[in-house]
Amino acid sequence: MPSIDDASVAVALGANQPSAAGSPRETLLAVRPLLEELIKAWSAQELVCRWSSLYDTAPVGGPPDQPSYCNAVMLVEGMQAPPSVAAALELLDALQGLEQQFGRNRSQEKRWGPRSLDLDLLFWGQLRLEHPRLMLPHPRLHLRTFVLAPLLEAMQGSSTP
Repeated sequence: MPSIDDASVAVALGANQPSAAGSPRETLLAVRPLLEELIKAWSAQELVCRWSSLYDTAPVGGPPDQPSYCNAVMLVEGMQAPPSVAAALELLDALQGLEQQFGRNRSQEKRWGPRSLDLDLLFWGQLRLEHPRLMLPHPRLHLRTFVLAPLLEAMQGSSTP
């Protein structure tokens, strides 16, 4: 069984509405290099990024009759800086900025409703955080097969330096 080191960061990706990049699947493919660049710029380090495949999944919760989601997970290894609240919130802001670039408007969404891009910070090593804007590890991580399956695959998968 693969393990996650104390410096690993995991980000879940999901979409079930089109963006300027195209379909949800095309959106996740388009955001991948941008997300890698964002993480590397935020950390100011050369990191190893491990990716899952894209998964088509049924929506969990939220409004009925919404389209299926396309999901993936990126696992980042090699973080040298220790996890901190300030750095985690800075990364959250950067992730939400990337969501906005792909058309997400959080103020006009229903909870667990359709979205053009969702980027969730799942964990950063052993950091435990209960902040009004961010909880780490993600509080529903263990309940979401659409996150756990891609996370396990990313833990076992290929990497990009």
